[in-house]
Amino acid sequence: MAGSIVYFDLETQRTANDVGGWSNKHQMGMSIGVTYNAGQGVYNIYSEQMVNQLIAELRSASLVIGFNHVSFDYGVLGGYYAFDLAMELRSLDLMVDLEKELGHRPKLEDVAVATLGVGKTAEGLQAIRWWQQGKLAEIAEYCAYDVKVTKCVHEYGAQHGHVKYKDRNGREQQLAVNWTL
Repeated sequence: MAGSIVYFDLETQRTANDVGGWSNKHQMGMSIGVTYNAGQGVYNIYSEQMVNQLIAELRSASLVIGFNHVSFDYGVLGGYYAFDLAMELRSLDLMVDLEKELGHRPKLEDVAVATLGVGKTAEGLQAIRWWQQGKLAEIAEYCAYDVKVTKCVHEYGAQHGHVKYKDRNGREQQLAVNWTL
C-alpha cells in the first residue's frame, strides 16, 4: 500500500572484515530483508533475488523506520541500487535519533530489554553463519523478530513520549522521544 509506514531490517551475507571494512557495505550482500507494512498489516520477507521488490516497497513508503538502517541497511542496498536511498526516502532511524541525545550509539538489545522487557533472539554474526549454512528460514525468523522489536520500540516511544535503555553501566535509564504514529 503506497504511503504506509514501513518498518525495515536486513541481514547480510558477509561481514565488514570480509569486504575490506565498513566503507564497503555495498559489497556485503543482502541475505534476507524484512519489512512490516503498517498500512497492510503484513510482514514481507525478501531474498536477495527479490531485492528489487524490497526497494520498490521502501520507495513507496511514506516513512521507513528502522534501527541503524539509514547508514547500514541502505548502504548494503547500495550494491543493488544506483541511487542514494538515504537521500531519496523519508526515514526515521531510531538509533540515530537516540544517539543525538545520548552521545553514543545504543544497541537495539539495550533499548528493547529496558523498554519492552524482551531482547533480540540472535545477533548479526549468527545470521551470517546461518547464511553460510543455507539456513534462510532461520535468518528470516530472526530478521522478522528484529523488525517486530523495532516496531514495538517505536510504538512505545510514540505512545509514551519516552523509551528506556540500559546505559553503559547496565542501569536502566529513560529518554524522552518525539516520535509519532
